[in-house]
Amino acid sequence: MAAVWPVTHERGDDGAMRVGGMELRELTSQFGTPLYVVDEQDMRGRARAFQQHFADAFAAHGTTCAVYYASKALLASRISAWMCEDGLGIDVASGGELELALRGGMPADRITLHGNNKSDAELTRALEVGVGHIVVDSLTEIQVLSDLAVSLDRIAPVLVRVTTGVHAGGHEYIATSHEDQKFGLSLATGAALTALHAVHDAPGLDLRGIHTHIGSQILSIEAFRESAERMLGLRADFAAASGVEVPEVDLGGGYAIAYTAGAEALDPSVAAREIADAVAGAVASVGGSWPAFSIEPGRAIAGPAGITLYTVGVVKEVALEDGGARQYVAVDGGMSDNPRTIMYGAEYSAELAARRSDAQPALSRVVGKHCESGDIVVRDVDLPADVARGDLLAVAATGAYGRSMASNYNAVLRPAVVAVRDGQAQVLIRRDTLEDLLSWDVAPA
Repeated sequence: MAAVWPVTHERGDDGAMRVGGMELRELTSQFGTPLYVVDEQDMRGRARAFQQHFADAFAAHGTTCAVYYASKALLASRISAWMCEDGLGIDVASGGELELALRGGMPADRITLHGNNKSDAELTRALEVGVGHIVVDSLTEIQVLSDLAVSLDRIAPVLVRVTTGVHAGGHEYIATSHEDQKFGLSLATGAALTALHAVHDAPGLDLRGIHTHIGSQILSIEAFRESAERMLGLRADFAAASGVEVPEVDLGGGYAIAYTAGAEALDPSVAAREIADAVAGAVASVGGSWPAFSIEPGRAIAGPAGITLYTVGVVKEVALEDGGARQYVAVDGGMSDNPRTIMYGAEYSAELAARRSDAQPALSRVVGKHCESGDIVVRDVDLPADVARGDLLAVAATGAYGRSMASNYNAVLRPAVVAVRDGQAQVLIRRDTLEDLLSWDVAPA
């Protein structure tokens, strides 16, 4: 069973939650609600744990394993700086993510640029700043990148994105290694091998290796084992045909976290050892030299370190067909600050954050303020029957994909992101203002 709340989470005698040494109700008095809160100690501790455990596990087999933070989970320049200081690289999938990573001081050669449809401008910028890897996703992109590299007199360090056919974990929309989806080049059809030859032969491109990503919320080490075997088999096939052993293999990530009490999470210390051992078996089976490895833990660094705070507005009881009742608890945010429930059927945990209650638990649904019946934050949760307007509600494990997927639906203002540590708070991303919203609108002449 994995912890749902951040590592510094605690409650006072009056039931008030504290994270990072700060009372959450004090944070909301300063910054309002909704509010994203990041436990800096928790997030950076997870980053360092992945970096250390995977480095040690692969070093035991005589090779290296670098760790790349997934910027799509949650990104601010300060977070990029944390990852840099803690020894990680960062993967980005757009020009905007690239600029934020650079703004935080991440060296360009520790940045990997992903994306299935990168623009010429994004590829050009990546070449100009000297990113460490560009992951090509199609034969079309190989030609485009080659032309750009030649025109700029640069050499592009390339990884080929491979669809291995190993499908693991998560909702259909976040699975990334089955055949019928937009990412990568198929191992089964021979497209991946064709792409490796194309990159090897193209001017301006330096074939650094191969990359895959098999899904999200993965608990099965066996899935990583099978994916590694297929990737190393492809590497061996290319070496046999070309005489070249690519030096790098990126195994992706997708490590599961716990969103609700009793849920499992993938322990990085266990995962590192078992994945390294699985890779060793694959290397022994396939033959050839050991490449350098890398992984991308995804939400596993940011997700558990974050919570979202809401103020309760309306509470009402709704009769159910089975004769029971459900308590609907409406808060001042919703699908605009966390769309994952409506998009993926994601489950979350919620608790009162500013007081203790002795009331009986009531089957509850936490909903937002938007004009959608599917505007649900937490589908099913037991909350005290006396929850009332003005109460502070905390939702756990929202550090990944809340703010990065947030919108201005219904012209609401996106929340701030605040980091807490040792009793101090620091704004990472400020709250939208009404002036921001109006500035984007072009008023009639």
